[in-house]
Amino acid sequence: MKLLIYTAVLIKIFFFQLVIADELFLKGKNIFLNAGNCSTCHSLKDANSNANIGPNLNEIRPVFERVYTVVLNGAGVMPSYQGILTEEEMKAVSFYVSESANN
Repeated sequence: MKLLIYTAVLIKIFFFQLVIADELFLKGKNIFLNAGNCSTCHSLKDANSNANIGPNLNEIRPVFERVYTVVLNGAGVMPSYQGILTEEEMKAVSFYVSESANN
């Protein structure tokens, strides 16, 4: 009986983690394409963007922390999105970019 309960709890946790990750991914993709306007400068296969002003994200394959730092602080000609996007939106778009560029 305990094994059945543990299994059910683990399945429930795993399922909800996948749902949350999927929602965050889709929110981040929407921000990349719309509110953040990232696709006008960056190439990213999952977003069907082929811009060449900023780095090609498929080639540099940045991890979450790197993306988030650049989104938060800006880099080179890229402006900071602090005050433009919310903290949650910056994390969502960073998650999206890091996940889609590294898969």
